[in-house]
Amino acid sequence: MSEQRTPHEVPDVAGLSIAVLGGTGDQGRGLARRFALAGHEVIIGSRSAERAAAAAGELGAGLGIRGADNAAAAEQGDVVIVAVPWEGHRGLLASLEGPLAGKIVIDCVNPLGFDKKGPFALPVEEGSAAQQAEAVLPRSRVVGAFHHVSAVTLLNPEVEKIDLDVLVLGEDREATDIVRALAARIPGFRGIYAGRLRNAHQVEALTANLIAINRRYKAHAGVRVTDV
Repeated sequence: MSEQRTPHEVPDVAGLSIAVLGGTGDQGRGLARRFALAGHEVIIGSRSAERAAAAAGELGAGLGIRGADNAAAAEQGDVVIVAVPWEGHRGLLASLEGPLAGKIVIDCVNPLGFDKKGPFALPVEEGSAAQQAEAVLPRSRVVGAFHHVSAVTLLNPEVEKIDLDVLVLGEDREATDIVRALAARIPGFRGIYAGRLRNAHQVEALTANLIAINRRYKAHAGVRVTDV
């Protein structure tokens, strides 16, 4: 009889390469940096290969991060993180449906608006950014994760450990376990399964609350789940 994993056991993901689409933005560069520090091969993607290469160089030659245009990055990564601005989300993913087929695609995009009252969640026709990705990428294994990570903290070289739970959502148990394992590669992170993609809206929207917290308390707040 085969042994069953406990809820916290995760697979070995040390050898996976990671591509970050929109990797020249703060969130993308921060995740790229942390995964490279954890020993992963990382490819930063951008509309401009030159801009991607420059961002990779700024993060440090010793990390071995390289840059490419988004299509090449999507081809080269075993796992692909989507960290693009919400406005370009659908168009970019639709253009990369082919190279992303069969791959785990981690969507960490938060559809947010800002006005004089502060940040707020935007309505999404499909329900959430992750569900939009699922609709646009029917041949990919879409997982929602890394929504609540402070880019400032990720990029801060003085911060070695980040106290944070990463809420992971998806339909494919193997894919969500792999993403949970990737989260655990970053010191201080813990990947927590948080439901199916239909639950992604409230996870993405919570980012607006965290931004409000950060502004009020001059912090870089994250999320911890108790009793798990």
